[in-house]
Amino acid sequence: MSGYILCQTKKADTPYFIENISTNIYTIEELCYYLYHNLYLVDDTIINEGLCTWIQEELGLPKLAAKLRPNLGKYASAEDVLYPIFKEINYLTYEELRILNGQMKKLDAEPAAVREKQKGDALVENRMYVTAIHVYQKLLEREDLEIAREGITESVYHNLGCAYSYLFQMEKAVECFLKAYEQKQSKEALKCYLLAYRSIRTPIEYESRLTELQTGEDVRQEIKEALDHFAKSPEKQVYSQHIDSLLEQLTREYHRSTGS
Repeated sequence: MSGYILCQTKKADTPYFIENISTNIYTIEELCYYLYHNLYLVDDTIINEGLCTWIQEELGLPKLAAKLRPNLGKYASAEDVLYPIFKEINYLTYEELRILNGQMKKLDAEPAAVREKQKGDALVENRMYVTAIHVYQKLLEREDLEIAREGITESVYHNLGCAYSYLFQMEKAVECFLKAYEQKQSKEALKCYLLAYRSIRTPIEYESRLTELQTGEDVRQEIKEALDHFAKSPEKQVYSQHIDSLLEQLTREYHRSTGS
């Protein structure tokens, strides 16, 4: 898959619309690329009769469509759905197929709630924030969330907060970051919450909140240093519409510390 891949089949006159990321694809190479890089987004909104019809009529690959049709409505496994598509043009090398097989086995072994969280995370990575928010909200309605994986509730609230922040809905983002912090009161979750809180509150309100939460000097100093560094960037101020880069930095630290 490395380097350039020349199209081996015809380009569709009518594209296939991938709903999850609101993107049109025109070739089987583009389909393979999407599937390989978005395993957690592979569901019946993609693998359906519409895709089979498009493959048959637009790409001129009736045999591939026939291989896929018996598996419609089933959970998308590598053997039944993904592999036939990849093998049609030998899209992956042997090593990439081996890695893919391992990823699929891991995905199959994960609880449904964990797979749904990963789906939400993948949607955020594709900047489909509204759809990701719906996935996270649905997850938080589950009573078995912590049974699926310890600490997942905190991570879902945190990522939900990030999704809201990318839509500049900072009030909702702050609420989510606070709920994430309340789960286990981790240092990284606290830093994300306070940073978001600082972006929509006055300095006096922020200082009062620090006192209410009995925030340690180490956390205060780390946030201050982050804000000071950000303020030195040309033509940037610490307002909600400019807070994304700081949140992304703290989010990376958060995920490293929680392993989520």
